[in-house]
Amino acid sequence: QVQLVESGGGLVQPGGSLRLSCAASGFTFVGYAIGWFRQAPGKNREHIACINSHGATFLSTPVSGRFTISGNNAKTTIFLQMNSLTPSDTGVYFCAAARGDYCENDYNYWGRGTQVTVSS
Repeated sequence: QVQLVESGGGLVQPGGSLRLSCAASGFTFVGYAIGWFRQAPGKNREHIACINSHGATFLSTPVSGRFTISGNNAKTTIFLQMNSLTPSDTGVYFCAAARGDYCENDYNYWGRGTQVTVSS
């Protein structure tokens, strides 16, 4: 059974860092693009980062320069390193997998999300 499981969320003070993980179960990320999305309370889901199995990455403007996306060599886990966090980064963070290895493709599999709260 294909599953994605996010972990690493939590409560952090402004200016702090968190590292999120997205672990695959039942498949590897070869041939998939893996995206990170977030949804803040009362707002639409936002696509903030993506990496494909060749290592090409995308970071949205609000997170570029603060967040980094990477993957392990086994292509089973994707990481989102988040630095210089602000309260506007608060939300539920989801990872998702898109067949075809393009970040622009539709996302076929989704995790359940992990909560990130940035507050003093």
